[in-house]
Amino acid sequence: MEDKDALSKTEAAYALLRRDILNTRLRPGASLRLGALRDSYGVGWTPLREALSRLEAEKLVTAVSNRGFAVAPVSREELEDLMRARMIVELPLLMESIERGGSDWESAVVTAHYRLSRCKIVPDDASDEMADDWDEKHTAFHAALLSAATSHWLLRFQATISDQLRRHHRFLGLAPTQRAAAGLTIGYEKAAAALQDAMALEHHTALMEAALDRDLPRAKELMTEHIGYSLQVYIRSEDETVEQEGSKPLAGARP
Repeated sequence: MEDKDALSKTEAAYALLRRDILNTRLRPGASLRLGALRDSYGVGWTPLREALSRLEAEKLVTAVSNRGFAVAPVSREELEDLMRARMIVELPLLMESIERGGSDWESAVVTAHYRLSRCKIVPDDASDEMADDWDEKHTAFHAALLSAATSHWLLRFQATISDQLRRHHRFLGLAPTQRAAAGLTIGYEKAAAALQDAMALEHHTALMEAALDRDLPRAKELMTEHIGYSLQVYIRSEDETVEQEGSKPLAGARP
């Protein structure tokens, strides 16, 4: 019984910490002090340590020498690497899913798209609850597109990549708004417009229609384009920071 209780406490700590890391309520780079976590989550030392060790194995937490743990940072380099990994893993899954999907798959895709369309979110002025809802529906839509694929390993890799990208997307989405709230408004409109474009329903609708039409080249083209939107948001956010600091744009940043 004690083993079961200890396991359930570890699972609870793991689930709570993982949720708040993915939703960036625990921000990238933030120190994870056991005392503060214990007070916030009402979980003991041992379950917290075990949960943090699991999250470190998932690359969501990093161990800092002589300082405990911290939330894994985000960066442009990491985002670009994740996007390459997503291309390699997700495009074959999408092609297979379109080729194999039957009427149940079609219904799942249409239903997930409808639910995503019902999310009324303003990217530059969204509450945590609105952002959580959009994240959930957006993830479900892409999962539905891939749901007829059969490779369990590729699907597992895809889920891991998706979680890491979710952290990056969430952090990037909040950054321009937070700077604007602090009075740093130079370049804000460009960053907000890039975010609005990345979240637009029209891209998802076109992707759904290409998938349902079994148009493999068009679906591949749209998914490749869709994956690239994340980098554009990051570039606009970087450009905004550079403008605030009065420096030149970073090398490689597209206009």
